[in-house]
Amino acid sequence: MKRALIALLCLAASAAGAHVGSPDVFFEGTAGPYRLLVAVRTPPMIPGVADVEVRCASDGCASVRVVPLRLTGPGSQAAPAADEASRSPQDPQLFTASLWLMENGSWQVRVHVEGASGPAELSVPVPAAARRTLRLHGALAVLLSVLLCALAVGFVAIAGAATREAMLEPGAVRSGVEHDRRVRRGRIAMAFAACAMALLAALGNHWWNVEAARREGQVVYKSPALGVLREGDKLTLTIGEPGLPGLEDLQGLLPDHGHLMHLIVLREPALDRVFHLHPEEQTAPTFVQFLPPMPPGRYRLFAEIVRSSGFPETMVQELDLPEGVRGSALGGDDAAGTAPAAREPERVSATLHDGGRLVWLRPPGPLTARALTLFRFRAEDLGGAPAGDLQLYLGMTGHALFLKSDLSVFAHVHPDGSVAMPALTLARAGLGQADPHAGHHMPAGKLPAELSFPYGFPSPGEYRIFVQFKRAGVVETASFDATVVL
Repeated sequence: MKRALIALLCLAASAAGAHVGSPDVFFEGTAGPYRLLVAVRTPPMIPGVADVEVRCASDGCASVRVVPLRLTGPGSQAAPAADEASRSPQDPQLFTASLWLMENGSWQVRVHVEGASGPAELSVPVPAAARRTLRLHGALAVLLSVLLCALAVGFVAIAGAATREAMLEPGAVRSGVEHDRRVRRGRIAMAFAACAMALLAALGNHWWNVEAARREGQVVYKSPALGVLREGDKLTLTIGEPGLPGLEDLQGLLPDHGHLMHLIVLREPALDRVFHLHPEEQTAPTFVQFLPPMPPGRYRLFAEIVRSSGFPETMVQELDLPEGVRGSALGGDDAAGTAPAAREPERVSATLHDGGRLVWLRPPGPLTARALTLFRFRAEDLGGAPAGDLQLYLGMTGHALFLKSDLSVFAHVHPDGSVAMPALTLARAGLGQADPHAGHHMPAGKLPAELSFPYGFPSPGEYRIFVQFKRAGVVETASFDATVVL
């Protein structure tokens, strides 16, 4: 019965959607003259409350207001009154607020800033979907259990009293043979009543569990199934239907960095091989990828797509290659990289193909879970000077993968953050920004040697970080290890 009450009272959510095991949204961008770092911690149940953090990295921010609304459709322009974010007394650059997300699907959080340079705003796409069921709070569970027991005991007592004394004449003597007979009948009635209550509770518990499981299948999001068929070095990928009723409008796909699908392939458990591939769509919803040369092993596939409403999804599948693949040479935007099989949590630099380095500008102190962090890396040439030959890779200065050692967490992050670029384009269009890359981290001309990625680890544990960027026509892949604490 407790499980039934849990399902009835709390429909919630597990890690799914855009990033496996990493449902929070992190974003870095500009609202007019103000540079902002935004974290939206999505609720585990829908409807639910999202926690919003806005850090003003520029001086002059006087106040911040936030409001949720749909990313597309009629609701995308019908914004309710914005809520005032609270300024932290310990950190005047940090503002926090809480917002209700009422339905599954693609949302946005608009951030309005007032300051010395006037008003400005930006929009952060937020995918929202129920992912799991929450346990009932301990105190409430105890209270409900006590009340249920009180009702059962009361019913049994009433049954005994009705059998024992309901037919007793007023003033009758409560002793003797007849009284003893009534007491025995009362006890027998109470035993039958107790058995009936136990049977009723068991049947009710079974009914509620069946109903809860059916209801959970209707509201809890699961990513679409990914069918994988390998024929030699040819991999055929088939996308299943959306995993949640009410999201059927998300059938079409939007190109992300010029590709409808990004396929990240990792050799497990060492995470010493990574492939960033881009399957081509054949007949919707089927994609084909010709594999590059791959050593033997067991691989985990993460297939990323963005639906027409801006809702991003990551589908997961496994691929066993006991003999490896001879494969075809990498072409186009496809890239591959290697990493040490053993963890090296103290290492902060990785050697590049020409002997240069990528240095992790790691902040002092331990890395903590659920903390918005700006991960900064600097590319250096052979002489240790900042590299001057960086180029855009897939339209960005760089890409980063954040992976927990057991692969329960997978996040593909850009310099703008963890948001999907097509969703960001939709959000900016809603603000009337004609340039979809306004505020993007894609400077004109010579690119800086430093890369940065806003992200927050969802839970403590051991993580591996892959950073990919392009230098002089070559896609570099560097890896780093991190230990995350509470």
